[in-house]
Amino acid sequence: LFTEHSEPLPEEPKPVEMPFHHCHRDPLPQQGLTPERLQARRQLYAACAVCFVFMAGEVVGGYLAHSLAIMTDAAHLLADVGSMMGSLFSLWLSTRPATRTMTFGWHRSETLGALASVVSLWMVTGILLYLAFIRLLHSDYHIEGGAMLLTASIAVCANLLMAFVLHQAGPPHSHGSRGAEYAPLEEGPGEPLPLGNTSVRAAFVHVLGDLLQSLGVLAASILIYFKPQYKAADPISTFLFSICALGSTAPTLRDVLRILMEGTPRSVGFEPVRDTLLSVPGVRATHELHLWALTLTYHVASAHLAIDSTADPEAVLAEASSRLYSRFGFSSCTLQVEQYQPEMAQCLRCQEPPQA
Repeated sequence: LFTEHSEPLPEEPKPVEMPFHHCHRDPLPQQGLTPERLQARRQLYAACAVCFVFMAGEVVGGYLAHSLAIMTDAAHLLADVGSMMGSLFSLWLSTRPATRTMTFGWHRSETLGALASVVSLWMVTGILLYLAFIRLLHSDYHIEGGAMLLTASIAVCANLLMAFVLHQAGPPHSHGSRGAEYAPLEEGPGEPLPLGNTSVRAAFVHVLGDLLQSLGVLAASILIYFKPQYKAADPISTFLFSICALGSTAPTLRDVLRILMEGTPRSVGFEPVRDTLLSVPGVRATHELHLWALTLTYHVASAHLAIDSTADPEAVLAEASSRLYSRFGFSSCTLQVEQYQPEMAQCLRCQEPPQA
């Protein structure tokens, strides 16, 4: 028998604890949904179930009452069901880890889901506005006032229940390093901006629009029940409250477009961030400062810092990163440190962007 002399295997390198600065300040990123998104998913599941049940009831009630206004409300509930299902899918998709192709991950799928929700409501409302206009031109229709009144009353209750489920009230979010639970510290003279999950916010706006329309339909049904000759109140209420529903999507659409256009977050100003970086000891100038948001609560910053020749680059980097994280709650900061050169004052690429 021959035996071979084997050398001992080298020990595997042990993980080293990194100092509290730069990208190593949060070495163990949270996997899966954050608590805020878990709450959003529960809200969307509950609201989707309620919405589907009452949508089916309104379809039956609207058909029996021959009411276009009731069918309009049912169509809006159908749009809500579709948008909430899309939001649930986008919430699941946003938990996927970052890849070499999607280096930021899939966070923005939530914003795309909110945009699809708004667009779907616009499309359905446009069709119903056309049908209401046709009814105003031609009065050859009959409405069952009793069935319409009962269905409209149930619809109001359903929308109130969904609004309660989707309402994002609660204590202020913490100023965590990852930004998903962050409420801004510095945002000017106004009150703190209430941020929440984009998908839940879009669904809540939908429900508010539907609630307004349901109240209008209820008022029209009461009028038609006691005064059948005023049946034109059915298409008129459809017309008026569909416009209100469209207007209610404006705030969500504005936020979605700002995110998709890589705009500066509403809660963070360019000048305060710039002044914070210039206040770091050793920093002479900043340029290539970019601020944008992956979602309403996931904010990102990048900048070049021109420092004195005597300044310690590592100390400047650590201090600047710490101030951005603590004062503005950025989820990610990328800073490049370089030595200050006098010609930077005349460089076109080093100039600040103009006001919008």
